[in-house]
Amino acid sequence: MNALVSKLKEVLYAVLPITVIVLILNFTLSPLDSSFMIRFVIGAVLIIIGLSIFLIGVDIGITPIGQSMGATIAKSNKLWIVMIAGLLLGFFISIAEPDLHILAGQVDSVTSGLITKSSLVVVVSIGIGVLIATGLVRIVYNIPLYKLLTVLYLIIFVLALFTSPEFLAISFDASGATTGALTVPFILALALGVSMLKKDSKASEKDSFGLVAIASTGAIIFVMMMNIISKTDKMTGSLEQVETTSTSIIGPFIQKLPIISQEIIVALVPILLVFLVFQKISFKMSKKAVRKILIGLLFTFIGLVLFLVGVNAGFMDVGSAVGYNIASLDNKAYVMIVAFVLGIVTILAEPAVHVLTHQIEDVTSGYVKRNVVMGTLSIGVGLAVLLSIIRILIPDLQLWHYLLPGYVIAIALSYFVPKLFVGIAFDSGGVASGPMTATFILAFVQGAAEAIDGANVLIDGFGMIAMVAMTPLIALQILGLVFKLKSKKGGVERDVESF
Repeated sequence: MNALVSKLKEVLYAVLPITVIVLILNFTLSPLDSSFMIRFVIGAVLIIIGLSIFLIGVDIGITPIGQSMGATIAKSNKLWIVMIAGLLLGFFISIAEPDLHILAGQVDSVTSGLITKSSLVVVVSIGIGVLIATGLVRIVYNIPLYKLLTVLYLIIFVLALFTSPEFLAISFDASGATTGALTVPFILALALGVSMLKKDSKASEKDSFGLVAIASTGAIIFVMMMNIISKTDKMTGSLEQVETTSTSIIGPFIQKLPIISQEIIVALVPILLVFLVFQKISFKMSKKAVRKILIGLLFTFIGLVLFLVGVNAGFMDVGSAVGYNIASLDNKAYVMIVAFVLGIVTILAEPAVHVLTHQIEDVTSGYVKRNVVMGTLSIGVGLAVLLSIIRILIPDLQLWHYLLPGYVIAIALSYFVPKLFVGIAFDSGGVASGPMTATFILAFVQGAAEAIDGANVLIDGFGMIAMVAMTPLIALQILGLVFKLKSKKGGVERDVESF
């Protein structure tokens, strides 16, 4: 009960700012139908309760499973076992990720079924599986993270030359969406389990981060390859209709509940089955420990269902309507300011961000404070959403004009920044783009793109998640440089260079 109260307080502080901002906008720049706003408030309550229960479920269910599996895989000391286990675990956990299903559904809807939801989910999941296997091999064989990331992003830049603008946005968005509420805790725990077996504690600390970053490149590479092989380009798309009024309040919640419940069951059953198989063969945990993990999985299920029902039925339509209304105003400065502020506060409500920032603080024994990481992330994501709106307002500005210099700067920084911060930064890039970003902020940006003349929802509406995934790479590595400079001045308890 104490844990639940503690999580509730934390989540309340996270979700309250975005709720207050939308309520202020409703009474000023973007008046909405009253039933719309009631749905939004109900959604906010469900998000607060659901996220609190989810975070407890992750602590007692998902994290112990991931750590135990990581340790078991590493103990085998056989390359083929590490690779096959990484491939299978990566595929199943990704295909289960709710954020990926949200994005794939939006792509399917906007492209009128030209890119089907199932094909995108499968292609992305294969990519995640292949790269998780690669990432686990990196940890076991001590391959430097920054060198592997340099190679992977060089491959991405080459593939980008042959990829259509529509698919460029979708591939980077898929990368951000797939590292969400379910995937991140599991991947972080898996990396921690493998790296903890290292005798060198500093290497263990360093290697417990970076697997999310490596995994997320798999989505980009495989979606680009899907485009190049299928030669699907020159697509157009639009939102079905941006609604600013609503007749039903409870209807959308009842409609979403069975669909989302089914998706989360499909998500968690493979994890449960893999755990039970490993428990029989390898883990041999006590009955009490197994019961605790099963309760954790139940909490994860209940929490995710409440959270995603709240987001989908309460937040998403409001996001589109607010984006459309504010972008329709004559003064475009309003939509830019609102975009920046929404970016700053939305990141506070991302479930996976809470999981990652807690792990950063735990692994570094409090040396890297979670509030500092959270503040840096907020500014980075605020800038990402602002730059996405600027791209919609300026027709000649393309996504690659941001991504190319951005990733070049991020990779270049990785050669100078303390290596712990390289892993933290690249993991944060994947983590920042979770269900709140994939729904509310994406809906806001697409609503704005629909309202602005000359904007293409398919090209301009997508790509925002890609920006949210990129800016933390630069922001947190700059934070790493600050830590490095502080350590050189002395008076620091711990030498950052040792990382």
